[in-house]
Amino acid sequence: MYYDLHIHSALSPCAENEMTPNNICNMALIKGLELIAVTDHNSVKQLKAFSLAAEKVGIKALYGAELQTSEEVHVLALFKRLEDAEKLEPWIEEHMPLIPNKIDFFGDQWICNQDDEFVEQEKNLLLVSLTVNLEETIEKIHELGGRAILAHVVDRENSITNQLGFIPEDLAYDGLEIKSLGEIPRVLERNPWIKEEETIWLIDSDAHRLIDIAEKENYLTSETYKRLWGDEA
Repeated sequence: MYYDLHIHSALSPCAENEMTPNNICNMALIKGLELIAVTDHNSVKQLKAFSLAAEKVGIKALYGAELQTSEEVHVLALFKRLEDAEKLEPWIEEHMPLIPNKIDFFGDQWICNQDDEFVEQEKNLLLVSLTVNLEETIEKIHELGGRAILAHVVDRENSITNQLGFIPEDLAYDGLEIKSLGEIPRVLERNPWIKEEETIWLIDSDAHRLIDIAEKENYLTSETYKRLWGDEA
């Protein structure tokens, strides 16, 4: 399956308002993608409308969020079922500092309905660190049946290598997100305990604009998909 599993909607303050659920799904379809995920910052409130949009256009969906840990590390939480992803929201709200969003500075945080209408502004700023650490975040994702992918692990603000300097050998992540296959040697050089052939590598867009959604380039084989989900595949 051609895929892109890191796409931000209009709910993320750093994303354009054009990133509505139907726009995302239709652009992904135009680009030839077969599997996509919406992963907004510290929220799953857009996923219901995204689920309906994906069903309408006939594209396969995963459901997620990009969580920011107390170390300021970004982790993609991915779920196969919408209802499992939605269970993450109360936990996020429990551990998220309540800082009002400043729209003029950070941007809008729009929640859309299934018709792409803006129905609510998320009042609390989503670009914050949760009060739980990396290990606790991954543990919660697994508890709810999800998979934890370390986001943009090379040379990016809020990557694990930028924040910690390395990927802990005993960290229970399920995959590593990179921007291209050319980044793999750099990851292995800095973290020699990582086995290339045993690691699930995902190449995503981290799109904040429709034009930035991935092209039909990165292919997720059925074997890798099954490795990611195990008995649930």
